[in-house]
Amino acid sequence: MSGIDVGEELGARAAQARALALLRIRSRALAVAILPAAVAVVLFAADAQGHLAGPAWDAVRWTVLGVAVVVLLVTVLVAVSVARARPAMSPTVPVPEEGAPDLYRLVRDLADRLDVPAPSAIALTPDCDSWLEDRTHRALRRGPGASLRKGPGAPAEAADTAPVLVIGSPFLWWMRVAELRAVLAPVVAGTGPSAHPDIAAARRFVRGLDAAIADAAVPGRGPVRGAPLAFAGWVARLLLRACRGHAAEMERCVAAAASMRAQTVDYGLRIAAQEQVGLAYAGWDRLLTRVALPAWRMGRWPSRLDAGVVSALTELSRRDRLADGFALRLGERPACDLLEEPGVADEAASLLAARLFHGGPAESGPGWAPVDWQQYPDEVVDRKWRSEAARLHRVLDTLGVPRASAADPAVPTLARVMEHLAGPGGPGGPGEALAAGIGAAVAREEAEAPGHGGPGAGAAGSGPADDPLDLWGPGPLPLFPLQPPRTGTELLADHVAAMVCCAAVDTAGAAPGLDWLDGPALLVGGERRADLAAPVLSLVEDGDPDPLLSWLAEVGVRSDKPVRLV
Repeated sequence: MSGIDVGEELGARAAQARALALLRIRSRALAVAILPAAVAVVLFAADAQGHLAGPAWDAVRWTVLGVAVVVLLVTVLVAVSVARARPAMSPTVPVPEEGAPDLYRLVRDLADRLDVPAPSAIALTPDCDSWLEDRTHRALRRGPGASLRKGPGAPAEAADTAPVLVIGSPFLWWMRVAELRAVLAPVVAGTGPSAHPDIAAARRFVRGLDAAIADAAVPGRGPVRGAPLAFAGWVARLLLRACRGHAAEMERCVAAAASMRAQTVDYGLRIAAQEQVGLAYAGWDRLLTRVALPAWRMGRWPSRLDAGVVSALTELSRRDRLADGFALRLGERPACDLLEEPGVADEAASLLAARLFHGGPAESGPGWAPVDWQQYPDEVVDRKWRSEAARLHRVLDTLGVPRASAADPAVPTLARVMEHLAGPGGPGGPGEALAAGIGAAVAREEAEAPGHGGPGAGAAGSGPADDPLDLWGPGPLPLFPLQPPRTGTELLADHVAAMVCCAAVDTAGAAPGLDWLDGPALLVGGERRADLAAPVLSLVEDGDPDPLLSWLAEVGVRSDKPVRLV
């Protein structure tokens, strides 16, 4: 037996030992629950045989019987609550086999090489991660999906017991087919331990406890229904606290055993593929925070986020010498070719990403429309600048700031903003008041917008019956917010920069653009100007307009000319 086989065997045995420890905790809890009933049986059996007679023993017998009945009823209540509670399911985009036969074939062949059961189905998640997810609970068996094991030789129950393989959608667009197979090898290898009955039972026990706790925490229930569920949640919390250490160690051992087994498949390629995992994560994070988030805040959702990852990482490979050579991989077959309609899958994953990370609605609407990358500069960047510039002037109006002197004093100009921030009192006076006013205006507009996540977010918490988020319960969206709330000073700097960009577009022939790594960009003469932040901060924080005046003169912006707002 090789060292790999020995390591895998040791990991599997350790996982089974931890699973047995979890099941013993369940057995002990059951034993405590039936102990009063056992004592009552003994007492009544003794009375039937003529022992322990007398009024005192009769009182003891009936008292113990009453306690036993109460304890059994409570046990049934807790057991039913745990059994009926819906475990949390990761929001994903299902991938039926008819929509990705090549991908299913790759995973099936990989499972055969690893000699493990194939996953029951495949789904995509808008994140840079992959895992196996147990969806055997009856409440979770309703989404589309196909079994990877088909044919007369496959067990009939395979599709019902095997976990679902969840794949990060950015991996499919950035990785090549061979790299994806290498990355998925240790994940698919985890179906082997998942098929072990003790490990499967232990996982169901822990997930049931966790679901019961979450179910008990749902607000809005009356005392008649809420009190029993709260008690069941309290008992489940006690049991879960006792199980936590064993459960964590069991999963660690399962992962170790799966990793050892996967070393027999594409081990050399896995090292290079893991580098691509880190690169994809960096590109995905920057694409979401700097490119997608501004669009989401404008009521638009980019419909090709995964394709944008390729553009962002290609740009990164061009700028960063550490990424030299990564662009050469693009000549190989991308993993998204394993899908029959990659554009449809990308659009579904992009919409789900908007829900998870921003709180957008489950479907497109008048105020929540998809946007292509070609339309992004006009539909997002230009609208963002002009909306923020309009908000800036509205706040100035509420503060009673007079319009800057111009041929028509009624039109908005950049000079008005600069004169106010550089006026008497310095930034500590007009700057703080303006920042507070903008912060209040932003908060008010977000509160007045329907649903979550800003303009046009819609009813984000009440999707259709097949909404992939409904199994997460009525919790607020977004589930994973990308950025903390912005301060008033940050908002003021953004709004002043937006006003400068509008003036540059209207008076100096500049244009809105998209930078794949930094998001909205100002293009002057076809080249991106990335040096605007420092002059704006000097004006906002120090009340010093000279750096910005120099920048405006260099670009050819007229601060006294009117600016078109929305």
